[in-house]
Amino acid sequence: MTSQTTAPAGVAEWPLGERATLVQFSTAFCAPCRATRLLLGLVAEQMPGVGHVEVDAESHLELVRAYGITSTPTTLVLDPAGREAGRLAGVPDRHLVTALVTARESAW
Repeated sequence: MTSQTTAPAGVAEWPLGERATLVQFSTAFCAPCRATRLLLGLVAEQMPGVGHVEVDAESHLELVRAYGITSTPTTLVLDPAGREAGRLAGVPDRHLVTALVTARESAW
């Protein structure tokens, strides 16, 4: 996991959640990315204060490099200030995402 003290450029444009933001890096022809989009959207709907942002990795190479993304889908959990607090590669398990947000919250 990459720990950052400040959010990279571009993050300020995202609608950050009050509790956390789930940032999904995807590509157009990535089938697992579609499943991840649905799952993270559901988690964001069910957890008040949690936002979901999908980033097209091909169109935002500067963010891909800044966050060290090597595959899609990759999901980042950002704290309320936009700093990376966790990372998951592949299609994440819903319970794992929920647990990661909840566990990290106590450290913010």
